[in-house]
Amino acid sequence: MTYSPKAKKVYADALAEKRAAGLYKDEYIITSPQGAWITVQFPEGALEKKVLNLCSNNYLGLSSHPDIVKAAHEGLDSRGYGMSSVRFICGTQDIHRDLERKMSEFLGTEDTILFGSCFDANGAVFEALLGEEDAIFSDQLVHASIIDGERLAKKVSRSIYPHSDMAELEKMLKESSARIKMIVTDGIFSMDGDMAKLDEIAALAEKYEAMVFVDDSHATGFIGKSGRGTHEYFNVMDKVDIITTTFGKALGGATGGCISGKKEMIAMLRQVGRPYLFSNALMPAVVTATKKVLETLTESTERRDKLADLAKFWRESLVTAGFDVKAGNTPIIPIMLYDAKLAQDFARELFEEGVYVRGFFYPVVAQGQARIRTQMSAGLEKTDLEKALVSFIKVGKKLNVLK
Repeated sequence: MTYSPKAKKVYADALAEKRAAGLYKDEYIITSPQGAWITVQFPEGALEKKVLNLCSNNYLGLSSHPDIVKAAHEGLDSRGYGMSSVRFICGTQDIHRDLERKMSEFLGTEDTILFGSCFDANGAVFEALLGEEDAIFSDQLVHASIIDGERLAKKVSRSIYPHSDMAELEKMLKESSARIKMIVTDGIFSMDGDMAKLDEIAALAEKYEAMVFVDDSHATGFIGKSGRGTHEYFNVMDKVDIITTTFGKALGGATGGCISGKKEMIAMLRQVGRPYLFSNALMPAVVTATKKVLETLTESTERRDKLADLAKFWRESLVTAGFDVKAGNTPIIPIMLYDAKLAQDFARELFEEGVYVRGFFYPVVAQGQARIRTQMSAGLEKTDLEKALVSFIKVGKKLNVLK
């Protein structure tokens, strides 16, 4: 069947509705490397504008760091551009296994398996490791990739507990007679910026013989005393059974991810994890650059410490100015606006002021929970944030967000 006028109208009308409701997501075109300051075109083809970037996952400022770029070049030169194969055929190089060993050492786990992204990792884990006799107990606000992964495990019982509600989680665990019980949570929840109560979750897991799964994508590299993640922060490194995380945020910002945990589970994922079995191996440049990032993180906590200081300063400054800021202690600092169109307008006004942020609204967050999600980076300076604060206050008053 051809693309009929009827079908075309269906999509055109749906897009028009999104625009009218202020829910259409425009894409801004970045014409520079990722960093604290970037050059942006909006709309596409417009004159470039240099803006302060406050919405990147570049937590440690390593996305364009010369040492990381050099390591990527070395990977290209020594191992080529791409693998042209999945891992079990002819897609495994020595550097892939070396990165898996280094990730296991960094995270304090028994073994690690690489994926093209953490989205793929979360799509693999539940279907591969759980069956019809087993049960998932999942936080209400876990990442979309986890939700999709859980849905793929169609035979597995799935219960959702209210966000960070430990009493309800305990009730569910107590009532379950499943063979394997798996508690599933983000380490840091990407939209709100709060941490899972991982110490309490670990205690419940021990009490009810459950496993603990944590997606630590927004924590690996900078949360905890040495940046190993939320399991280090809560001193439960030996009590988390499965960690999924990404190389696309703090760990260089490129692509790729992994599952790290007990050796038997990792071995099973190599045998039956569909995104692993049917996707090309991670390109060598990403592997060598990620290895360099891990070396950098084990040498010093300077970037992690700077990030924590900047996040504390920015959060306190916004609260003092009168903004409605979600409580937390992470580099994700959401300013609540509740209205989708207002969030869009706020972001556009800030862009004109030379500050780049994006409005977040349904379906990225729940209806009525629109916000500006600001994120700190060790690539920023305190003077950058002081200038940005002036713009936030100016726009806040203009749009009647501040009195």
